[in-house]
Amino acid sequence: MSAVSAVSPIPTSHAHGGGTPLDVILMVLFAISWVVYLSGVVSSHSRGRPWPLFRLVFWTAGIALAAAAVVGPLADAAHESFVAHMWAHLFSGMLAPLLLVLAAPVTLALRTLDVTPARRLSRLLRSAPARLVAHPLSAAVLSAGGLWVIYVTPVFESMQTNRISHLFVHAHLLAAGYLFTAAVIGIDPRPHPPGRAVSVVALVSVMASHGILAKNLYAHPPMGVPVSDAREGAQLMHYLGAWAEGTIIVIFCTQWYRAAGQRLTRQVSRGIVDGSARR
Repeated sequence: MSAVSAVSPIPTSHAHGGGTPLDVILMVLFAISWVVYLSGVVSSHSRGRPWPLFRLVFWTAGIALAAAAVVGPLADAAHESFVAHMWAHLFSGMLAPLLLVLAAPVTLALRTLDVTPARRLSRLLRSAPARLVAHPLSAAVLSAGGLWVIYVTPVFESMQTNRISHLFVHAHLLAAGYLFTAAVIGIDPRPHPPGRAVSVVALVSVMASHGILAKNLYAHPPMGVPVSDAREGAQLMHYLGAWAEGTIIVIFCTQWYRAAGQRLTRQVSRGIVDGSARR
Protein backbone atom coordinates (compact mmCIF):
# COMPACT_ATOMS: atom_id res chain seq x y z
CA MET A 1 0.00 0.00 0.00
CA SER A 2 1.48 3.35 -0.95
CA ALA A 3 1.71 6.29 1.41
CA VAL A 4 -0.76 8.27 -0.69
CA SER A 5 -3.28 5.63 -1.67
CA ALA A 6 -4.27 4.55 1.85
CA VAL A 7 -6.94 7.09 2.71
CA SER A 8 -8.32 7.56 6.18
CA PRO A 9 -11.97 8.56 6.62
CA ILE A 10 -10.95 11.23 9.11
CA PRO A 11 -12.07 14.57 7.62
CA THR A 12 -9.48 17.25 7.05
CA SER A 13 -10.54 20.83 7.57
CA HIS A 14 -7.39 22.71 6.66
CA ALA A 15 -6.18 23.63 3.21
CA HIS A 16 -3.59 21.35 1.66
CA GLY A 17 -0.86 22.33 -0.71
CA GLY A 18 2.55 23.87 -0.47
CA GLY A 19 1.59 27.42 -1.38
CA THR A 20 -0.21 28.64 1.73
CA PRO A 21 1.26 31.59 3.67
CA LEU A 22 1.97 29.28 6.61
CA ASP A 23 3.94 26.93 4.35
CA VAL A 24 5.97 29.87 3.08
CA ILE A 25 6.69 31.03 6.63
CA LEU A 26 7.81 27.54 7.63
CA MET A 27 10.11 27.20 4.64
CA VAL A 28 11.63 30.59 5.41
CA LEU A 29 12.28 29.50 9.01
CA PHE A 30 13.93 26.27 7.87
CA ALA A 31 16.01 28.19 5.34
CA ILE A 32 17.11 30.68 8.01
CA SER A 33 18.22 27.86 10.31
CA TRP A 34 20.33 26.42 7.50
CA VAL A 35 21.83 29.80 6.57
CA VAL A 36 22.69 30.56 10.21
CA TYR A 37 24.51 27.24 10.51
CA LEU A 38 26.31 27.83 7.21
CA SER A 39 27.38 31.30 8.35
CA GLY A 40 28.83 29.68 11.47
CA VAL A 41 30.78 27.25 9.29
CA VAL A 42 32.15 30.12 7.19
CA SER A 43 33.02 32.13 10.29
CA SER A 44 34.86 29.15 11.81
CA HIS A 45 36.87 28.67 8.62
CA SER A 46 37.73 32.38 8.48
CA ARG A 47 39.15 32.12 11.98
CA GLY A 48 41.44 29.29 10.95
CA ARG A 49 39.38 26.53 12.59
CA PRO A 50 37.91 24.40 9.77
CA TRP A 51 34.55 22.81 10.48
CA PRO A 52 34.03 19.24 9.21
CA LEU A 53 32.04 19.15 5.98
CA PHE A 54 30.14 16.04 7.06
CA ARG A 55 28.57 17.99 9.93
CA LEU A 56 27.20 20.54 7.46
CA VAL A 57 25.82 17.62 5.44
CA PHE A 58 24.15 16.23 8.57
CA TRP A 59 22.60 19.61 9.35
CA THR A 60 21.35 20.03 5.79
CA ALA A 61 19.80 16.55 5.73
CA GLY A 62 18.25 17.03 9.17
CA ILE A 63 16.66 20.34 8.20
CA ALA A 64 15.38 18.79 4.95
CA LEU A 65 13.73 15.88 6.78
CA ALA A 66 12.21 18.15 9.43
CA ALA A 67 10.82 20.38 6.68
CA ALA A 68 9.43 17.44 4.68
CA ALA A 69 7.42 16.35 7.73
CA VAL A 70 5.40 19.57 7.84
CA VAL A 71 5.56 21.11 4.35
CA GLY A 72 5.02 19.53 0.95
CA PRO A 73 3.52 16.33 -0.47
CA LEU A 74 4.36 14.06 2.46
CA ALA A 75 2.92 16.51 4.97
CA ASP A 76 -0.29 16.76 2.91
CA ALA A 77 -0.58 12.99 2.55
CA ALA A 78 -0.04 12.55 6.28
CA HIS A 79 -3.52 13.95 6.91
CA GLU A 80 -5.11 11.20 4.84
CA SER A 81 -2.80 8.21 5.19
CA PHE A 82 -1.50 6.73 8.43
CA VAL A 83 1.52 5.34 6.58
CA ALA A 84 2.42 8.80 5.32
CA HIS A 85 1.77 10.16 8.81
CA MET A 86 4.21 7.62 10.22
CA TRP A 87 6.88 8.56 7.68
CA ALA A 88 6.47 12.21 8.74
CA HIS A 89 6.55 11.12 12.39
CA LEU A 90 9.81 9.22 11.90
CA PHE A 91 11.33 12.09 9.94
CA SER A 92 10.61 14.72 12.59
CA GLY A 93 10.86 12.55 15.71
CA MET A 94 13.84 10.25 15.04
CA LEU A 95 15.81 10.75 11.83
CA ALA A 96 15.99 14.57 11.78
CA PRO A 97 16.94 14.80 15.49
CA LEU A 98 19.70 12.23 15.01
CA LEU A 99 21.17 14.14 12.08
CA LEU A 100 20.88 17.51 13.82
CA VAL A 101 22.62 16.19 16.95
CA LEU A 102 25.45 14.80 14.82
CA ALA A 103 25.82 18.26 13.29
CA ALA A 104 26.91 19.58 16.74
CA PRO A 105 25.26 23.02 16.43
CA VAL A 106 26.04 24.11 20.00
CA THR A 107 29.74 23.42 19.53
CA LEU A 108 29.70 25.46 16.34
CA ALA A 109 27.89 28.31 18.09
CA LEU A 110 30.35 28.39 20.99
CA ARG A 111 33.22 28.38 18.50
CA THR A 112 31.93 31.29 16.40
CA LEU A 113 29.93 33.54 18.73
CA ASP A 114 31.51 36.60 20.28
CA VAL A 115 32.63 36.33 23.89
CA THR A 116 29.52 37.80 25.54
CA PRO A 117 26.87 35.74 23.73
CA ALA A 118 29.04 32.62 24.04
CA ARG A 119 29.20 33.12 27.81
CA ARG A 120 25.44 33.60 27.94
CA LEU A 121 24.93 30.37 26.03
CA SER A 122 27.29 28.57 28.41
CA ARG A 123 25.36 29.89 31.43
CA LEU A 124 22.11 28.74 29.83
CA LEU A 125 23.51 25.23 29.32
CA ARG A 126 24.58 25.13 32.98
CA SER A 127 21.22 26.38 34.28
CA ALA A 128 18.98 24.06 36.31
CA PRO A 129 16.11 24.01 33.75
CA ALA A 130 18.53 23.13 30.94
CA ARG A 131 20.12 20.34 32.99
CA LEU A 132 16.66 18.99 33.82
CA VAL A 133 15.33 18.73 30.26
CA ALA A 134 18.70 17.53 28.95
CA HIS A 135 18.94 14.68 31.45
CA PRO A 136 18.48 11.29 29.73
CA LEU A 137 15.60 10.23 31.96
CA SER A 138 13.71 13.52 31.58
CA ALA A 139 14.30 13.50 27.84
CA ALA A 140 13.12 9.88 27.68
CA VAL A 141 9.84 10.81 29.37
CA LEU A 142 9.31 13.72 26.97
CA SER A 143 10.08 11.56 23.93
CA ALA A 144 8.41 8.23 24.73
CA GLY A 145 5.68 9.63 26.95
CA GLY A 146 4.73 12.23 24.36
CA LEU A 147 4.16 9.51 21.77
CA TRP A 148 1.69 7.68 24.00
CA VAL A 149 -0.18 10.93 24.59
CA ILE A 150 -0.40 11.49 20.84
CA TYR A 151 -1.76 8.06 19.94
CA VAL A 152 -3.95 7.08 22.90
CA THR A 153 -5.69 10.44 23.36
CA PRO A 154 -7.66 12.70 20.96
CA VAL A 155 -4.40 14.47 20.05
CA PHE A 156 -3.96 12.29 16.94
CA GLU A 157 -7.42 13.12 15.61
CA SER A 158 -6.84 16.78 16.38
CA MET A 159 -3.60 16.91 14.42
CA GLN A 160 -5.33 15.25 11.47
CA THR A 161 -7.99 17.94 11.28
CA ASN A 162 -6.17 21.03 12.54
CA ARG A 163 -3.02 22.40 10.93
CA ILE A 164 -1.81 24.24 14.02
CA SER A 165 -2.17 21.11 16.14
CA HIS A 166 -0.29 19.17 13.47
CA LEU A 167 2.59 21.64 13.55
CA PHE A 168 2.65 21.72 17.35
CA VAL A 169 2.88 17.93 17.56
CA HIS A 170 5.73 17.76 15.04
CA ALA A 171 7.54 20.58 16.85
CA HIS A 172 7.28 18.53 20.02
CA LEU A 173 8.53 15.40 18.24
CA LEU A 174 11.52 17.28 16.84
CA ALA A 175 12.43 18.98 20.12
CA ALA A 176 11.90 15.88 22.28
CA GLY A 177 13.75 13.68 19.80
CA TYR A 178 16.65 16.11 19.71
CA LEU A 179 16.85 16.38 23.50
CA PHE A 180 16.78 12.61 23.95
CA THR A 181 19.34 11.88 21.22
CA ALA A 182 21.64 14.62 22.52
CA ALA A 183 21.29 13.26 26.07
CA VAL A 184 22.39 9.79 24.98
CA ILE A 185 25.02 10.49 22.32
CA GLY A 186 25.60 14.19 22.85
CA ILE A 187 28.53 15.54 20.87
CA ASP A 188 28.02 19.10 22.05
CA PRO A 189 29.49 20.05 25.44
CA ARG A 190 27.42 19.15 28.51
CA PRO A 191 28.42 20.79 31.81
CA HIS A 192 27.13 17.90 33.94
CA PRO A 193 27.01 14.75 31.79
CA PRO A 194 25.21 11.80 33.40
CA GLY A 195 26.80 8.40 33.92
CA ARG A 196 26.64 6.03 30.99
CA ALA A 197 24.58 3.58 33.01
CA VAL A 198 21.82 6.20 33.27
CA SER A 199 21.93 6.72 29.51
CA VAL A 200 21.68 2.96 28.95
CA VAL A 201 18.59 2.77 31.17
CA ALA A 202 16.97 5.69 29.32
CA LEU A 203 17.80 4.24 25.90
CA VAL A 204 16.50 0.76 26.70
CA SER A 205 13.34 2.22 28.22
CA VAL A 206 12.59 4.34 25.17
CA MET A 207 13.25 1.43 22.81
CA ALA A 208 10.89 -0.79 24.80
CA SER A 209 8.23 1.92 24.90
CA HIS A 210 8.45 2.44 21.12
CA GLY A 211 8.14 -1.29 20.50
CA ILE A 212 5.13 -1.66 22.78
CA LEU A 213 3.44 1.39 21.24
CA ALA A 214 3.96 0.05 17.70
CA LYS A 215 2.40 -3.29 18.68
CA ASN A 216 -0.47 -1.47 20.37
CA LEU A 217 -1.14 0.56 17.22
CA TYR A 218 -1.04 -2.65 15.17
CA ALA A 219 -3.64 -4.28 17.41
CA HIS A 220 -5.70 -1.19 18.18
CA PRO A 221 -5.67 1.33 15.30
CA PRO A 222 -6.40 4.98 16.11
CA MET A 223 -10.01 6.02 15.62
CA GLY A 224 -10.91 6.51 11.97
CA VAL A 225 -7.82 4.76 10.59
CA PRO A 226 -8.39 1.65 8.42
CA VAL A 227 -6.94 -1.51 9.93
CA SER A 228 -4.66 -2.26 6.98
CA ASP A 229 -3.32 1.30 6.95
CA ALA A 230 -2.75 1.26 10.71
CA ARG A 231 -0.92 -2.06 10.58
CA GLU A 232 1.35 -0.93 7.77
CA GLY A 233 2.11 2.29 9.63
CA ALA A 234 2.75 0.42 12.89
CA GLN A 235 5.17 -1.94 11.14
CA LEU A 236 6.96 1.06 9.65
CA MET A 237 7.24 2.62 13.09
CA HIS A 238 8.59 -0.60 14.56
CA TYR A 239 11.15 -1.55 11.91
CA LEU A 240 12.43 1.82 10.71
CA GLY A 241 12.42 3.09 14.28
CA ALA A 242 14.52 0.08 15.26
CA TRP A 243 17.09 0.97 12.61
CA ALA A 244 17.31 4.55 13.92
CA GLU A 245 17.64 3.29 17.49
CA GLY A 246 20.25 0.79 16.35
CA THR A 247 22.28 3.64 14.88
CA ILE A 248 22.13 5.45 18.21
CA ILE A 249 23.30 2.27 19.98
CA VAL A 250 26.27 1.92 17.62
CA ILE A 251 27.30 5.54 18.15
CA PHE A 252 26.82 5.24 21.93
CA CYS A 253 28.95 2.09 22.14
CA THR A 254 31.63 3.65 19.92
CA GLN A 255 31.81 6.68 22.20
CA TRP A 256 31.99 4.43 25.26
CA TYR A 257 34.78 2.36 23.70
CA ARG A 258 36.78 5.45 22.80
CA ALA A 259 36.33 6.95 26.26
CA ALA A 260 37.49 3.68 27.86
CA GLY A 261 40.51 3.59 25.56
CA GLN A 262 41.43 7.18 26.39
CA ARG A 263 41.05 6.49 30.11
CA LEU A 264 43.28 3.43 29.83
CA THR A 265 45.88 5.42 27.89
CA ARG A 266 45.94 8.08 30.60
CA GLN A 267 46.30 5.44 33.30
CA VAL A 268 49.17 3.80 31.46
CA SER A 269 50.85 7.16 30.93
CA ARG A 270 50.54 8.04 34.61
CA GLY A 271 51.95 4.64 35.52
CA ILE A 272 54.98 5.20 33.27
CA VAL A 273 55.53 8.69 34.67
CA ASP A 274 55.22 7.50 38.27
CA GLY A 275 57.59 4.60 37.58
CA SER A 276 60.13 6.95 36.05
CA ALA A 277 59.88 9.30 39.02
CA ARG A 278 60.49 6.47 41.49
CA ARG A 279 63.58 5.38 39.58
